[in-house]
Amino acid sequence: MRVYHRLEYEMNRQLQSDCGMSLADYTVLNALTNAPRERAQVNALATTIGWERSRLSHHLQRMSRRGLVERLESEGDRRATDVVLTGRGRREFEAAAPLHAAWVKALFFTDLTAAQDEALAEILGTAYESILRHGTLPRPDIDEDRPRQRS
Repeated sequence: MRVYHRLEYEMNRQLQSDCGMSLADYTVLNALTNAPRERAQVNALATTIGWERSRLSHHLQRMSRRGLVERLESEGDRRATDVVLTGRGRREFEAAAPLHAAWVKALFFTDLTAAQDEALAEILGTAYESILRHGTLPRPDIDEDRPRQRS
């Protein structure tokens, strides 16, 4: 837990300081950039990022006021709401992503050997699959590890 809490704190601080966004903003924007057409139903997005729907809804209101996302009636289910990445949200994410990735790499991976890096990737992949199998959230519809596809 100490690594999780420290890493979360440091990532949030870096994003606020260097990019003017919170870790929560980055998490949502990252998931949307990986969604088909940069659009997702709120429920699917909540599942993907592992948040309660109410927490996500409140955060999306704040992001919407800042012009990062837009909430629209779902194309597939008129009872549902979709979240769409705006041009501003995409630009802010694209500006932040390389800075954040380089910072995480420097913070977390600098002291690992190539063998340790490879072993860690394998261990985390196995742990993630175990969490999906035994956890309470359904498997996400949005695959955050697949290459980004633009519409």
